[in-house]
Amino acid sequence: MPFLPTERSERAVPLAVTEDGLPLRHVVIPSGLIPEFVKRAEPNTRKGIETCGLLMARLTRNVFTITHLLIPKQTGTVDTCATTHEEEQFAFQDAHDLLVVGWIHTHPQFSCFMSSLDLHTHASYQAMLAEAIAIVCSPAEEPSHGVFRLTSPVGIETIVECREPGAFHPQ
Repeated sequence: MPFLPTERSERAVPLAVTEDGLPLRHVVIPSGLIPEFVKRAEPNTRKGIETCGLLMARLTRNVFTITHLLIPKQTGTVDTCATTHEEEQFAFQDAHDLLVVGWIHTHPQFSCFMSSLDLHTHASYQAMLAEAIAIVCSPAEEPSHGVFRLTSPVGIETIVECREPGAFHPQ
């Protein structure tokens, strides 16, 4: 993990920490990743259908660097997307020795935010990897994209414990 020396002691402090002070490793997002994803999602975006992808990385020197964007087989609607054929995703991940560090998806008809469904989806990623991120792309809105994670421990605990019925609810 990258560290900066403190001015008062020889002790090092992590560059990134969770809200409760636990260290986080950095996640490097290549500058071309979001534009490339938006370009590949364009056919669905024109139809008002969400598209999702997986952010896959390698861990080197305690830094996650996203090296692959996998757009798996999927189904989508105006306000949902879901991957299918997960065994193909795992095979790709295993063959290339990659770690999933999050996901990316479009909101073709909505602004850039995390819906309750998005929060629940992301909680499963972040429960497995504290550094997991979610990127939301809203091509027709400003801002056109955002990078999100749940706060820890309060945000992730709230979502994991949520038992509200239905895909979309205030929480």
